[in-house]
Amino acid sequence: HIYSSKSTPPPSTEQSPHKEAPTMKLSSSFSIGILISPWLVAATLAAVNFPFAPRVLPHHTSRVYSSSLDVNNNAAAKHALAYTLMQQRGGSTATSAPSNEDFTNELPSFSESDNEGHLEIAKKLKNRNATNLSRKITHAAFGIFFACLNQFIPHAKFMPLMYGITGSSLIIELLRYRKGFGWINTVLHFFLGGALRKHEMEGKFTGSFYYFAGVTVSAYLFPQTAATMGICQLALADPSASFFGRRTRHIYWSRIEGQLGGIGRNKGLLGFLGGALFCFPFNCRVFKIAKWGAGGIPGGNGSLIMVSLLLGMAGAFADLAVPTPALVMPKKILGVPVPPFHVDDNFVVPIFSGWACTKIFEYVGWDQGLKLAEHIIL
Repeated sequence: HIYSSKSTPPPSTEQSPHKEAPTMKLSSSFSIGILISPWLVAATLAAVNFPFAPRVLPHHTSRVYSSSLDVNNNAAAKHALAYTLMQQRGGSTATSAPSNEDFTNELPSFSESDNEGHLEIAKKLKNRNATNLSRKITHAAFGIFFACLNQFIPHAKFMPLMYGITGSSLIIELLRYRKGFGWINTVLHFFLGGALRKHEMEGKFTGSFYYFAGVTVSAYLFPQTAATMGICQLALADPSASFFGRRTRHIYWSRIEGQLGGIGRNKGLLGFLGGALFCFPFNCRVFKIAKWGAGGIPGGNGSLIMVSLLLGMAGAFADLAVPTPALVMPKKILGVPVPPFHVDDNFVVPIFSGWACTKIFEYVGWDQGLKLAEHIIL
């Protein structure tokens, strides 16, 4: 700052830290509180089941129907099945198996709209083993979109936006399997269509919640460029690694079953290499036209190639490390019910890639405050 002769002289360096520290501490605590508040709300709703009663999915009852056919009208078996069903609904306090009349009365009924909300929609969707190009294109488009937002919008405005999107997505996921909110599934299917997977309409959260959460945490933890590049790896490495992995799943030597303690289960090394190489030209282009200043790229083209390749490998490795099927949290922790969270690559990839970007920059001597081109790749 430049002060005129009439202006008040600036405070001494000994006093300024004491005056600024409370503001910085308050700002940091407020940001952390905003970041974790959706998770606290989710845990509270799951624990008390209030104000919405938990919903029994139709495929749960279909298992009871099929089991009852197998016991050939055995009365004792039917009583046991009815008792199990009542326990699943969470509203029974009976200490003994109910009668035949109880069995008939306790079977839940579902309207056509309920079935259309998730069970019927699930029948139209592909499982995780399908290539599903529409999902991969949607995945990449959303990633590039959020990377651009992180680049164009000031951080002070981008973070509240992502807090709101992530929190809203979590609330939707908690509600759409509860009684009276089946219409949410119909709306999701209308807008996303075949981009959804079968398991996302059978009791699991959609990948969109973890996607938004991964973008939010990355933007919060890392410098702007590292966060943007981490989100770009999510957009490109994740779907491309999945695509190449499925195309090469018949090459058995490349497959990872259970040899690494569950890491990368049911994924392949060739998918990992395909994802890393797919990101390489994009990363090269982004870093080559970044705002380096008069000095140019530190280390020249060799450094550019190494950083681009290592960053692509980081994104592909993060995707590889998440096993399939995903690791799911227990239904209860210390006796308290929790939402059905699981380890999702949409959450892991941007965070690990953003962290890796900062370490790669540090290793090659690049500035963490490097600014990308105005339109990232243009």
